[in-house]
Amino acid sequence: MSMATGALLPSKPLTPSVNHRRLFPGRPTITISGPPTTTSLSLPLRSSPDYWASANADIQAHLERAIQIRHPLAVSEPMRHLTFSAPETTAPALCLLACELVGGSRDQAVAAGSALRLVHAAASAHEGLLSSRPRTDGPNFGPNIELLTGDGLTPFGFELLARSEPDHSNPTTRAESSSRVLRAIIEIARASGSHGMVEARYNEIEMIDGSGGDDEEWVERVCKKKEGEIHACAGACGAILGGGGEEEIERLRRYGVYVGMIRGIVAAKRVGRGGRRWLERKVGELRELGLNELKGFNREKVEPIASLMLTSEHDRRLRMTD
Repeated sequence: MSMATGALLPSKPLTPSVNHRRLFPGRPTITISGPPTTTSLSLPLRSSPDYWASANADIQAHLERAIQIRHPLAVSEPMRHLTFSAPETTAPALCLLACELVGGSRDQAVAAGSALRLVHAAASAHEGLLSSRPRTDGPNFGPNIELLTGDGLTPFGFELLARSEPDHSNPTTRAESSSRVLRAIIEIARASGSHGMVEARYNEIEMIDGSGGDDEEWVERVCKKKEGEIHACAGACGAILGGGGEEEIERLRRYGVYVGMIRGIVAAKRVGRGGRRWLERKVGELRELGLNELKGFNREKVEPIASLMLTSEHDRRLRMTD
């Protein structure tokens, strides 16, 4: 599905404003005001660590069961290490919570969330091989083993997802479930492939070795393609597996793009020619677009996903980049 910039922009942008009436004691809220006929969406300006910790714990447990130390050790040990030592990413947990947001259960998306984590781990392993800095996060298996193991993580993720289909006795329900799983596999393959994270890594190397490009080009070619694509995939896969409608799937896809771009901007710590103020303004614009996509969903279920846009730690790190 197209991820062109034009498709990301909502037809009726909403205006965010900080509401200091504090509907929740001690917490300022952010209010998204729509047209007069719509209802405003008020969200507490806080993160939701319990939701995210719980979702990540479910994914961790699923992978712990799937990747156990067994013979041959030369395969299982590096596979387990590279999976669990990879830097954290919010994409897998976003997949689970997107599934719940559209009315599905977390169990329906835990295999997809695990596959996304394996994709991320594979990308991290390959990026580590391109770095001149030695590994400091545990045993060093050597570049050949790490390259081959990284290559094996993504297809193993597809296997986990393909095997996750429930055993439905109803042929119609079984066919529908199989169709959703297949669609999720295609989404992950696209996001991790030559039009997603691989292209982002190529763009990143090209811009570092070359002129560097301007700030907007860097955000579009690196942040959007790297973190943006994998988070967009997470939002879409969660909605697909949870039985969401096409509009819900596309809205959560766009929401994932905005979340990922913010994460990419902050993680890179690149100030560029625009400086800290440009970065803060860009993050603010992405937050506004992202929160707009959540309007109309169940308010109680929106809070944990919306908290991705309101992470104070990322704001702190952003301020430190100047």
